[in-house]
Amino acid sequence: MNWAAFSSAEPDLARTAEERFGAFTHHTLATLRRDGSPRTSGIEVRFVGGELWLGMMPDSLKALDLRRDPRFALQANPGAGTEMGGGDVRISGRAVEVGDEDPAKAAYGKEVEPPEPFHLFRTELTEVTRTYVEDETYLVLQVWKPGAPVRTLKRT
Repeated sequence: MNWAAFSSAEPDLARTAEERFGAFTHHTLATLRRDGSPRTSGIEVRFVGGELWLGMMPDSLKALDLRRDPRFALQANPGAGTEMGGGDVRISGRAVEVGDEDPAKAAYGKEVEPPEPFHLFRTELTEVTRTYVEDETYLVLQVWKPGAPVRTLKRT
């Protein structure tokens, strides 16, 4: 499921996620190394044309990781301090590389103007999670997975 389909199914959570990722430029991407251990890297993400895109420098370790194993987790930058306006947002899924010949890569390049050359990955979502504090009492978790509505859990 791509970002447009998720946004259509769960517009409130999608809007909150876009706001959290839009609040700061740099976020954290987790990929899997060749030996299966996790690797975290800084990344800039874009929501363009109904897709969540991951762009990166040529032959970066995170790009090589995603080519080998497309699973990823992405966490929005929480910002300075501890207020985390809008909560903590994490997205998991699979990253599909877009080749140089794909018109979507040219359109992305025109819109975003990244340094050339670059790797571009389109995301397929498997989970979106938002965690926030409500009324200074509850820890609230909103969890979405494809084919199901958002599930909300409150903990004290």
